[in-house]
Amino acid sequence: MRILFISANRVGDAVLSTGLLNALYEQFPKARFTVACGPSAVGVFEAMPNLDRLIVMEKKPWAGHWWELWKKLALTRFWLIVDLRGSGIGQFLLARRRRSFSGSGSRMHKVIVLSNFLKLKHIAAPRLWLKSEAEKAAAKLWPEDGRPVLALGPTANWGGKIWPGERFAELAQRLTAKDGVLPDARIVVFGGPNEEALAAPALAGLPADRTLDFVGKLDLQTIGAALKRCSMYVGNDSGLMHLSAAVGTPTLGLFGPSRDEVYGPWGEKTAAVRTDRRFHEIVDAPGYDHRSQESRMLDLSVDKAQRAAEELWKNAQD
Repeated sequence: MRILFISANRVGDAVLSTGLLNALYEQFPKARFTVACGPSAVGVFEAMPNLDRLIVMEKKPWAGHWWELWKKLALTRFWLIVDLRGSGIGQFLLARRRRSFSGSGSRMHKVIVLSNFLKLKHIAAPRLWLKSEAEKAAAKLWPEDGRPVLALGPTANWGGKIWPGERFAELAQRLTAKDGVLPDARIVVFGGPNEEALAAPALAGLPADRTLDFVGKLDLQTIGAALKRCSMYVGNDSGLMHLSAAVGTPTLGLFGPSRDEVYGPWGEKTAAVRTDRRFHEIVDAPGYDHRSQESRMLDLSVDKAQRAAEELWKNAQD
């Protein structure tokens, strides 16, 4: 039995889809899987069990990437095709069953929407499969000495979602102070390729003697394994936030011009805190321009974020 799973370009959406993929694997444990995704999301899927083939879809003009995908799969007969990008390519491939997700205007969380899409009996929580090599590499990043570790994700794929780096630094200093919830914690900062400049303001305000900078230095698998070793993660709405939640680390997502009820971190040890303004108050405000890189997170105070982080930590210990 062969199953084709077409997932997202972006890391965050890809992570949110892993619960669906895992549910298929658990239902059909002898199936062989082909996964197609964007280049940045490869690390999300490359360690999944029963993976026959991982196809990287490089976007091309005139939807040429779909033509390339068809050429690679035209002679393969699938038992099931699940297309989360609603491309319709499944109609042109050999398959017994086809399911195409056309998107949803629902205000429910994306994980719930995807679970309903395949009519699953239970909500399929995201997960991240990790290579043993990634876990070994992550174990060498800092010593396992009993100290708590606070992870920060001060970057995002759009400037509007980025909380000022100076506030990340102040929050980290408060949480790791001697009277904080993570006293004298090691601070590790994560970010993707070419995000060094975005992370620089946060790094500039952190204590050099207990801060590790991993921005742009680790592959996605190693980041996931490193996040698994952390005590808590605080970050903007981004793929890293979803990675952290998927590996079970207590995760606080910071939200403003995106919907936390739809894209918040998923899991028992997660929480979201947003700006004082609600989503529609931001995007419907006069002069709002989704193309602008100006931060729309300025009315999220450090005090408010600190209270949310402390509440998350308390709940995670129960």
